[in-house]
Amino acid sequence: MARSLENITTKERMHRRGICVVIPTYNNSATLGEALRNVLQYCGDVIVVNDGSTDKTQDILSATMGIRTVSYSTNKGKGYALKYGLKRAKELGFAYAITMDADGQHYAKDITAFLEANCLYPGALIVGNRKLESVDRSPGSVFANKFSNFWFFAQTLHYLPDTQTGFRLYPLRKLYGLDLITSRYEAETELLVLSSWHGVNIHSIPIDVYYPPRKQRVSHFRPLRDFARISLLNTLLCLLAIVYALPCWCVRTLLKVLRNVYSLLFFLFFSLFVFTPLAWFRVNIGKMTEEKRLWLHKLIQLASRIAMIKQGIPGVKFTYKLSEEVDFNKPHIIICNHQSHLDLACQLIFTPKIIFLTNDWVWNNPFYGFLIRNSEYLPVRNGIKELMPHLRDLTRRGYSIAVYPEGTRSKDFRIARFHRGAFYIAEELGMDILPMVLYGTGRVLTKKEHHLHSGHIHIEIHQSVSRQQLREIGSIRERAKFLRRWYEDKYGEIKDEIDKYV
Repeated sequence: MARSLENITTKERMHRRGICVVIPTYNNSATLGEALRNVLQYCGDVIVVNDGSTDKTQDILSATMGIRTVSYSTNKGKGYALKYGLKRAKELGFAYAITMDADGQHYAKDITAFLEANCLYPGALIVGNRKLESVDRSPGSVFANKFSNFWFFAQTLHYLPDTQTGFRLYPLRKLYGLDLITSRYEAETELLVLSSWHGVNIHSIPIDVYYPPRKQRVSHFRPLRDFARISLLNTLLCLLAIVYALPCWCVRTLLKVLRNVYSLLFFLFFSLFVFTPLAWFRVNIGKMTEEKRLWLHKLIQLASRIAMIKQGIPGVKFTYKLSEEVDFNKPHIIICNHQSHLDLACQLIFTPKIIFLTNDWVWNNPFYGFLIRNSEYLPVRNGIKELMPHLRDLTRRGYSIAVYPEGTRSKDFRIARFHRGAFYIAEELGMDILPMVLYGTGRVLTKKEHHLHSGHIHIEIHQSVSRQQLREIGSIRERAKFLRRWYEDKYGEIKDEIDKYV
């Protein structure tokens, strides 16, 4: 049994997802020690880049246990330090890096918000949106932020409410042009723009920020020189947006269109001109027999294997893990989390002898409804009790019954509440429950969209839960709650491992 996500600390979850914290610092000895102590409460993987500090920074780093340090003697600028730290994080095998400033303006507690956003948007670049309403800011600071936001929109056609914060989460495998960024403050703008140009999703989350009184603030920003550098950079980026970013966007869009057109034509051709005609001739020539029924199921399994394994979906990686103890020759009640219309095809690759309880949409589908109906898939509109005689007969003939206990596809890929139907069926038929756990189908084909995305689909089939084990758990309601918690934990493990490579 996996450890419950409720009992896993933020620090453990950060490590499991391959997230570290990178902190560039230059003469921040007054605030660095406390900042590190706070960060280490939430993350055990911290990299500090000492950008040629001349104060007591190195002494503080030497006295702080549990951090990695990178130091060099000459100050080279925040951009250089940031680049150095991100490269080091990638070399150490981390998948993501949260960057923070060492001057104490960022609150370590917001690391949990970045972790949550990373779980919700794996592979995305997460940018903090500072709550600046009550902060005493100079007119120049206000103008600089609006100025930067405007140019970011002009260069990418994407709006961000705060492009100037250094509190961010970077997907290290998707950082483009890291060797090309400049050495000072404008490097953070460059990373945002280059990521957007290459199709990296960028999301903004609210964060708290602390600014000491103006007289106590320490800034290494050189107004005239750095503002001139930023203006020159924005001019260059606007030119590159036309000659480089626009062609890149066109190519990505074309590839997406081709992927969806290919997948649609592939589906229509095989469903209309291959599988449905074969099924029609097989059903209508001669008497329906048990052998014909099994042949229809094998045809559906072949279609699923062609779609998911043999031919595959362009841009989609499919993997699976099958427990050695699983015996598909024995009928089970199969339960699985539900994310997408692709879920059924993923489950069918393992055995043809599965009966799905379907809704009316699947039952009456114009493309494959004929095949579904004649394969004895059962609509749930009449209720479970009405179906029990049919289910009992099917299991007697060696078929497993597949049920989605959530009842509908998850909107946000999280495990929703389990209904009791699957557990009622298992109890009435005296059968074991076989759990399947799916990841990624909802991202490849989301609930509200009708086109495909690239991604990674993974399914795991675990050892069955026996009738005796189910009864030891308690009532049918308690079994549903217990298995839902188990799914949350197991799905969390799978998600944390695969999200590192998204």
